[in-house]
Amino acid sequence: MRTIKSFLIGIITFINIAIILFIGFGTLTIINSPRIIIKYRPFKRSLHKFSNLIGDLTVKSLAISIQFLHQKRWEFIIEDEVSMDEWYLATSNHASWGDVFCVLAATNFKAPLFKIFMKKDLWWLPPVFLANVTLNMPFVNRHSKQQLEKNPNLRKLDYQNTIASCKRFERQPTTIFSFAEGTRNNPKKHAEQNSPYKNLLAPKIGGIALGLSAVPKIDYLLDFTIVYKSKKRSFWDFCIGDLSDVKVFVKKLRIPESLKRRDYLNDPSYRTEFRDWLDNVWVEKDKLIDSVNF
Repeated sequence: MRTIKSFLIGIITFINIAIILFIGFGTLTIINSPRIIIKYRPFKRSLHKFSNLIGDLTVKSLAISIQFLHQKRWEFIIEDEVSMDEWYLATSNHASWGDVFCVLAATNFKAPLFKIFMKKDLWWLPPVFLANVTLNMPFVNRHSKQQLEKNPNLRKLDYQNTIASCKRFERQPTTIFSFAEGTRNNPKKHAEQNSPYKNLLAPKIGGIALGLSAVPKIDYLLDFTIVYKSKKRSFWDFCIGDLSDVKVFVKKLRIPESLKRRDYLNDPSYRTEFRDWLDNVWVEKDKLIDSVNF
């Protein structure tokens, strides 16, 4: 009986997510259509602000409906006050398909809508493509070491493209978000990486360091730590509610002045300093995950 109930909840949750995303991105597509012919900058700024409002309402609808369907409330522990009027860098550990819903919901209408770095090879997925076009969420390339060794110019080209994409975020308060681990953590990946952390993969600094280089107005890092009660991690597990016992901790950390307004690509000492700082953040995150009880 429980299996049938879980299956029905999973189907309804999946359809619910699809419908809300369709309505949200459909609305965004329609209201952003004038951008093709109207290049007047104040108009585009107003349109961008309205698009962010639609994005926030879409996140709110998803969070309320998913928690209602699963009959459980996600627990958000925000240690410091955040504001819609500030610029933020943000990152989180990455454990499941449900992570993005959790982090978006945690600071919904509390901090500016996230601009999430998305893998360019996922451009063909409709939600990913429309997020890029209507909400200015930037694409990033994930190159292997072999590719970069074969063509070192790829690193410079990606850097320039990312900086250009992020410059528009200076126009109004924004939260630039990237999963620093770069991929969802699981036992196999953790073992292959030989991670120095018990509960985490080692963070990759590229995405968030680039975001900081591109937007000098950023003063704080929002550090999200997601802890699930269940060990399950698939998208279907999320849909049937097995990941709804979750705690999301949010810390607001001031970014050292020594790490701001520097060149990530051409300054090796900056990359070392940034990595050391983020590693310390990860040490505390690892301890926090170990301390959480349900």
